[in-house]
Amino acid sequence: MQQRSTAPAGLGEPSTSPVSSHNEWDPLEEVIVGRLEGATIPSHHPVVTCNIPPWAARLQGLAAGFRYPRFLIEQAQRELDGFVALLDSLDVTVRRPDAIDFRQRFGTPDWSARGFCNTCPRDSLLVVGDEIIETPMAWPCRYFETHSYRSLLKDYFRRGARWTSAPKPQLTDELFEADFRPPADGEPMRYVLTEFEPVFDAADFVRAGHDLFVTRSNVTNRMGIEWLRRHLGPGYRVHEIESRCRTPMHIDTTFVVLGPGRVMVNPEYVDLGRLPEVLDSWEVLVAPEPDPIDDPLLKITSMCGKWLNMNVLMIDEKRVIAERHHATMLRALEEWGFEPVPCDLLHYAPFGGSFHCATLDVRRRGTLEPYVR
Repeated sequence: MQQRSTAPAGLGEPSTSPVSSHNEWDPLEEVIVGRLEGATIPSHHPVVTCNIPPWAARLQGLAAGFRYPRFLIEQAQRELDGFVALLDSLDVTVRRPDAIDFRQRFGTPDWSARGFCNTCPRDSLLVVGDEIIETPMAWPCRYFETHSYRSLLKDYFRRGARWTSAPKPQLTDELFEADFRPPADGEPMRYVLTEFEPVFDAADFVRAGHDLFVTRSNVTNRMGIEWLRRHLGPGYRVHEIESRCRTPMHIDTTFVVLGPGRVMVNPEYVDLGRLPEVLDSWEVLVAPEPDPIDDPLLKITSMCGKWLNMNVLMIDEKRVIAERHHATMLRALEEWGFEPVPCDLLHYAPFGGSFHCATLDVRRRGTLEPYVR
């Protein structure tokens, strides 16, 4: 008697997963690139404003819930279109999230907010091998951000990928330190997050096969790091990189893995004498100072600080997409033996980042290699 399949309609038994990415350097085959359509100034909240000066926090509070100005969107869109065209020319498949109206208000029984944007898939989704993980983000305005990726996630799942969502956080007042202010130089480090529940952004992690590196930050707490460590299990090691940044948020302007056993570090944020022991045999490359940005509007509106020259995207072990403006970084990459591919994305900074932030590498051609020692 023939046994009838119990698989849901539309689901086969794929031999390989469309999601497969173990590190930051294997040849890139498919990537998700964020969108600018619908970008909305994030709702006012201490976890949103803790990383910016008080005057900027007041201005953000007045503008919260409104669309970003057209003059900011248009220049960034031109550069983003050029970046997508560059990826196409490099034979990288580009996928995009759905366009969403982020002005819509939503909430839970405890709070309500409007949305933000889906410019940075690197924040809300983490790829480890054939698994894609929705992260428990600490910004209330980003609570449902991954809904704009659901069409892609369902497609990847139907074709064989593993799809996981970390526990949705409550984001009640217990998660946030009352009357928080960033520490001044010389003061002990402190964070806006408590350990009330696990929260983390995927962009606080970078991958090197069995080894993942993470920074604790104002969007990633110790419980979040421990949740991912337990979820991945004993086949992976999660190492914390201490950051001296007074307002830490995301690792990809602090500690950037460029290849097997090669990492670029931020000399302002990283103490080379306090790196994890696993890095003793690695080549540690010290990032050059960013080239100055003269545009006063970019200085005011950027969410990311000055070190976006480090926010690069590896196409493979040699080729690396880097910001055209940062000529000093381009020269350094050449001197280190890489082949930089210059591209413009300077005006993406008001929306959350640069090349690494704006992408999620879904598939890289490679396998899970033994520990790098």
